[in-house]
Amino acid sequence: MQAELPFYESPEDALRAAVQALGGAKKVGALLWPDLTIDNAGRKLLDCLNTSRSEKLDVSQVMRVFSLARDAGCDEPFLWFAAGIGYEARPVTRDEQVDRLTAVIEASSKTLSTAVAALERLQRTGIARVV
Repeated sequence: MQAELPFYESPEDALRAAVQALGGAKKVGALLWPDLTIDNAGRKLLDCLNTSRSEKLDVSQVMRVFSLARDAGCDEPFLWFAAGIGYEARPVTRDEQVDRLTAVIEASSKTLSTAVAALERLQRTGIARVV
């Protein structure tokens, strides 16, 4: 898999490739900063991706760019990023995401049911009172 990855010189290059796959800085900038004009948001994004500038994206914005790129079918920038820090990543299918969320919901429901039952026992015995 790694042999197929393009080479980027920096994380900013990988992010720039993701931004280009999404239609460019103006389009992505407007998604990251909807309160700015399209031109200003695009310039701000380009500044954030310029290694000689002090402006930088925060972690959640980086994740959003990679997520949007994934949704657009562009995995390579994130896969390069992951490989650069020693991970071999792969896209997660929609079915896998549904399975993971279902497991979390089932575990949470079980915990909630147990807590409700414990609270009801306490209330019946008069040890705890809910105001």
